[in-house]
Amino acid sequence: MSSLQNIVSTQLLPYVNQPGQYIGREINQLVADGDWEDSQVRVAIAFPDAYTIGMSHLGCQILYWLTNHTPGCCAERVFCPWLDAEKRMRKQNIPLFTWDTRQPVASADILAISLQYEMTFTSVLQLLDLASIPFRAAQRDDCHPLVIGGGPQADNPEPMAEFFDLIVLGDGEESMAAILEAYKEMKASGVRRRDMIVEMAKRFEWIYAPSLYNVTYQDDGTIASILPRDTTIPSAIHRCKTLDFENAPFPLNPVVPFVDAVHDRFAVEIMRGCPQRCRFCHAGYTKRPLGVRSVNQILSMAEEMYTSTGMSELGLLSLSTADYPDLRELMERANEQFTPRRVNISVPSLRVDAMLQHIPSMANAVRKGGLTMAVEAASDDLRAAIRKLVTDGNLIDGVKEAYAAGWRRVKLYFMCGFPGERTTDIEEIVHLSKRVSEARREVKGGPADVSASVGWLVPKPYTPFQWAAQPEAAYFHEARMRLNSTLRNMPSKKGKHGVRIKTHSVERSVLEAVFARGDRRLSESIVRAYELGARFDGWDECFDHRIWDKAFDDTNIDPAFYAHRERSEQEIFPWTHLQGGAPNEYLQRQYNDVFTHIGVNKPAPGILQPA
Repeated sequence: MSSLQNIVSTQLLPYVNQPGQYIGREINQLVADGDWEDSQVRVAIAFPDAYTIGMSHLGCQILYWLTNHTPGCCAERVFCPWLDAEKRMRKQNIPLFTWDTRQPVASADILAISLQYEMTFTSVLQLLDLASIPFRAAQRDDCHPLVIGGGPQADNPEPMAEFFDLIVLGDGEESMAAILEAYKEMKASGVRRRDMIVEMAKRFEWIYAPSLYNVTYQDDGTIASILPRDTTIPSAIHRCKTLDFENAPFPLNPVVPFVDAVHDRFAVEIMRGCPQRCRFCHAGYTKRPLGVRSVNQILSMAEEMYTSTGMSELGLLSLSTADYPDLRELMERANEQFTPRRVNISVPSLRVDAMLQHIPSMANAVRKGGLTMAVEAASDDLRAAIRKLVTDGNLIDGVKEAYAAGWRRVKLYFMCGFPGERTTDIEEIVHLSKRVSEARREVKGGPADVSASVGWLVPKPYTPFQWAAQPEAAYFHEARMRLNSTLRNMPSKKGKHGVRIKTHSVERSVLEAVFARGDRRLSESIVRAYELGARFDGWDECFDHRIWDKAFDDTNIDPAFYAHRERSEQEIFPWTHLQGGAPNEYLQRQYNDVFTHIGVNKPAPGILQPA
């Protein structure tokens, strides 16, 4: 046993809650003792959140599998230690270690960090801090790993630009394979770390090296230009795309966690991308072209994963499972293959207009615990404006079919804050949820248990809403009170009506909007918030918006400039040089069409959305 392995076992595990999340050695782990030291290229695959979240992330499992099946390469997993573990590690001077065989993360050649969510930004700093790696790329030298980021937040990485050596735009399978081969080649040739950054940026059109670009600003705070520092660096970065999705690398023997993870299942990505392009959806506009796996391939993969894990739930994953072209055949064959073995089949939230035809094939295979549907808006015209192709009639007919097939609980996802939203649109969320609940009386007798989850609009890059002002916090607080008041005043039988309303954190949604369209001037605020104690901001028990308020004050940043300001069509975005989606001309037409649908005037650029 190495000294670090012994230290973790004796000085950390006995002193933390749920030590099973730190011990490694799980079923299907791909790395054995000695592999790290013997490899040409050592990669730490990091997910900037707790183990229970990170172990459910399919993307990291794919990169872990791919790297460990690349000759000469070894990948180990890294997660953020929970608060008690971080405190203990600091007290005992225990460096951040890899989970598989407890290697110092600082000894990696590459530290690959997944950027899935804006609220993990301070968690990235936690990883770097505990690994004794300088926050800023400019402060690192040849003894430090190459810090590479990827994932959805890499589409606008500018708030985190100072902390990464390289950013990968787009899919990870082909890009990771290419990076490993290039690093192996350059390391063998004695190329220095700083020169690798330049060479990677020149060699691959989907790699962005933030340090090689200058950003200038106008007097009003908007961006004047984003230009490479010399002509040998590309002026635009293009998305890496997995063209052969059917045969893309995939972990058929995924690592099985020792403690409960958020999703306790084996999962197959059946389709990548979404054909719908709802106007608020970042993934729908960036995950192109659409990738589809065949039914035979999916079931073959699922069979091998079931055999290697013994898990009792199969997840069929995509942005819009209802749009998978052969869903009926897939569900019927999956039912035949797995139901006799007591394996449940789970699907993500479904589009109501595409659900009716699939209810019969889902009836026996899918667990009846609850049906989840993304409705987004509660009125037909507002849904049409955001290109959510669902009507009230579709919804009610769909849930009746579901109730007849045995479902008793429904979860509906809504969003508030769309441009042109009316008071009635907010109140109608409650009324529509009540109609969904009452629809069960026509089928099975009693009302259904309906949970309406209401989030607040966060305008995203690469979508038509990238120009939109997010409503101010006061607007969302008023919307929450209106929802609760409407629910309290709703007539019910015997004091019960089967509807519950749950809303997201307003302050967290505003912070998400700041970072979603932010620029690299925000890096100082992120560091300051981390210094003030910001940790695990995606967790309700940890998030404290007062820390961020002070961090912005201390660094002279006005969050409203990023979150609540309508953009002009001519404004240069922080991600303008990262060409990861549809052309702006197309997106502008889509944005203008929103206001045509609901018959209101488009806000003037630069104004704050009224509360």
